[in-house]
Amino acid sequence: MIQLLYSHFLNHPLICTDTRDIKPGAIFFALKGDNFNANKFAEQALNMGCSLAVIDEIEFKKDDSYLLVDDVLSSLQALANYHRKKLSIPVICITGSNGKTTSKELLYSVLSQKYNVLATKGNFNNHIGVPLTLLSMEKKHEIAIVELGANHIGEIKMLCEIAEPNYGMITNIGKAHLDGFGGIEGVVKAKTELYNFIKQNNGKLFVNRDNELLLQLSAGIDKINFGTSDDNQYSGKFIESNPFVILKLKAANDMQSMDEKVLIKTNLIGNYNFENILAAACIGNYFDVSENQIKAGIENYLPSNNRSQVMQTDKNLLLLDAYNANPSSMQAAIENFAQMDKPNKMVILGDMLELGEDSAKEHDRIVNLLIQKMIPNLILVGPFFKESGKSIKANIFLNTDEALDHLKLHPVINATILIKGSRGIKLEKVIAVL
Repeated sequence: MIQLLYSHFLNHPLICTDTRDIKPGAIFFALKGDNFNANKFAEQALNMGCSLAVIDEIEFKKDDSYLLVDDVLSSLQALANYHRKKLSIPVICITGSNGKTTSKELLYSVLSQKYNVLATKGNFNNHIGVPLTLLSMEKKHEIAIVELGANHIGEIKMLCEIAEPNYGMITNIGKAHLDGFGGIEGVVKAKTELYNFIKQNNGKLFVNRDNELLLQLSAGIDKINFGTSDDNQYSGKFIESNPFVILKLKAANDMQSMDEKVLIKTNLIGNYNFENILAAACIGNYFDVSENQIKAGIENYLPSNNRSQVMQTDKNLLLLDAYNANPSSMQAAIENFAQMDKPNKMVILGDMLELGEDSAKEHDRIVNLLIQKMIPNLILVGPFFKESGKSIKANIFLNTDEALDHLKLHPVINATILIKGSRGIKLEKVIAVL
């Protein structure tokens, strides 16, 4: 069945899963979800120009334009794996609690200086997004970067079995999706499924040697080390982040000293992004991207989509990181902001979601950090911060619309403002008045 499907895919190498985004000649996969059944839209997809509809409910099959399978999602994943096996290019998989999308985008910018690179679009990093990424690989591509996301144990393992990476990197392991993983121990177990796959298949890792947990978990696996010490295969030196990260980089076989290396001036905020930049440079160096090309790739990268963005408005300087938030990334953002040398600083924080029974404790911990750092001009948004924030001087609101109304009545001018929260809080709404 997969060979038959693949033969059709070779003639029509486009995949659609949504009738709102139909492309002529594409194969329509009728996926199911908790609240939808795309089998019902297979006929519509064909009428709109699809060449084949893959379905798993026999009552919707009307002619040979429909391919009946046992399970549409499994067929999509199997097709992606079959296609991946046909292409012998290096596949680099990246996962982690924080920074995986930024690391992926940075690495794409670096490797693209020399190669034709395919990378996961946006954060298409789940059981559907990974197959779609693999199926967009073409013969012209020389390297693929696949981001792996997960919110439960076993998901990374499954995604690795589809993508079959030759290379792997974990950015870090922290407190994210605690509800689905059942605690930090579950997060460690889930993320290291990538390491286990690489080990079992004689692949190679890129490991941040400054991260003791990652170094411990990668013991006995072939790897390239990077970090801040000179005895790594690739090293970096953090210079400052005020607000943009400035650093120096050096390969182990480079005869120049670190002090002699030129400064690399990035468009990324936060010293927590230093290791993401260093990782991208290390992998680029491994794949023979030149020093000048690595510098160009890093300096040309512009963050987007509310991730580590700097926005200078007519009124204020905004440090926008409102796409995602968990206790690890929230702490890093606050600590970085606290050490920045900027006048009239303000912080707007939104609830951290998907923390399960740890939610109240983790929000309390963040509030205590704010007290410790003596953060002035504070706005907290969300039901968890509304409860935890009772112990701190702050303007506290149940939702972003309430915060927006407050900011309209109390305009903020000439401030440097950190905006950080989970995507579901929608803190980007406040940009309009700042």
